[in-house]
Amino acid sequence: MAVQQNKKSRSRKGMRRSHDRVATPTVVICSCGEPTIPHSVCPSCGAYKGRQVVAKTEAE
Repeated sequence: MAVQQNKKSRSRKGMRRSHDRVATPTVVICSCGEPTIPHSVCPSCGAYKGRQVVAKTEAE
């Protein structure tokens, strides 16, 4: 079993863990006003890059 040679300080422990955080997802606002993931079709209106790609039915 591995045993550490010297105690790691809180500062060094924090520096090592600085990249272990959960990344926040990137969000862009669609032309319809809904937040969506970049480079993907808007789930609410079906538009991508300013043009209608998926036809949405008005059954809501």
